[in-house]
Amino acid sequence: MRYFIELAYKGKKYHGWQIQPDAVSVQEKINKAISTVLRENIMITGAGRTDTGVHASQMFAHFDTDAILTNQFAFRLNALLPDDIVIFNCKLVHDTAHARFDATSRSYEYKIWLGRNPFSLDTSWQLYNQQLNIDLMNQAGAILYKHQDFECFSKVKTDVHTFNCDITNAVWKLNGNELTFHISANRFLRNMVRAIVGTLIDVGTGKISLEDFKKIIERKNRSNAGTSAPAKGLFLTKVAYDYI
Repeated sequence: MRYFIELAYKGKKYHGWQIQPDAVSVQEKINKAISTVLRENIMITGAGRTDTGVHASQMFAHFDTDAILTNQFAFRLNALLPDDIVIFNCKLVHDTAHARFDATSRSYEYKIWLGRNPFSLDTSWQLYNQQLNIDLMNQAGAILYKHQDFECFSKVKTDVHTFNCDITNAVWKLNGNELTFHISANRFLRNMVRAIVGTLIDVGTGKISLEDFKKIIERKNRSNAGTSAPAKGLFLTKVAYDYI
């Protein structure tokens, strides 16, 4: 039988989601916990791969087992997992359900703290002594809706068949000193959100114009875009499916 787990994690201590030979990953920790509880070798498949230091307030993964799992399964896993990884629930799904390929959309948030805040050091990019034109940054974000090829924001060495993504939301919202970028799409390229954020900050500081931003997208060259924003401000916040 195939099960989906819904989970969240703080990425500070992990070298991303994907299991690696010489580094600690979120996937590795969960594999070990499930394998221990079920007393069989389990390898989960996640809805995506977050990079080193990136967080997730909602992530899904699937795995197969012959065991019949109850609501207590999540509690048993949480007892074995570190405090910065939490399993919310476990649901039985159809046999061909796939956490990665069946996702219809994904949403991220990027958090910036305008000033200094010792309590958000691990979960935001802190900017001080910088004036940002947020209205201009939102105008630049709206330009993303008019394009599909985002090679300019992709990690250079990546194995993908297409750089096309359908972005359905890209907006900055200010709440006190916390500035959050909300972005949703059917799929994302590696490093894409952090590269977009870094480039939009260049718009907000006046380093580049709206026309420059448009040309960066059209020229499809990563070297023309801005520096990637730090990983610690990025959160995967929602993964959507037709059957969940």
